[in-house]
Amino acid sequence: MAESHTVPGHAYSPAMDGATHEQTYRGFVRFVEIGTGVVICWVLALAVGGVREAWLLAILGVVASGAAGAVGALAPAIGWRAPLVVGVLLALYLFFA
Repeated sequence: MAESHTVPGHAYSPAMDGATHEQTYRGFVRFVEIGTGVVICWVLALAVGGVREAWLLAILGVVASGAAGAVGALAPAIGWRAPLVVGVLLALYLFFA
């Protein structure tokens, strides 16, 4: 999203708090990125359970992806990378086990 001060002819009205608006938008985008990563992990966990019949590992993958999502949400520097690690591990098990 373009910052309001970079778009010609567009500015926040005095009633709006532009900095808060931008911060809220960045938080929403971060939440969507992390949430998408966690859902991809769930799909991979279902595939591991269904294809490899490793349902205990699938349950562990779902729990780990939820924990990784929480870590990513609490540590903005990590963000979407935390669920990515769980997703890569599940994909490796799915394709190579």
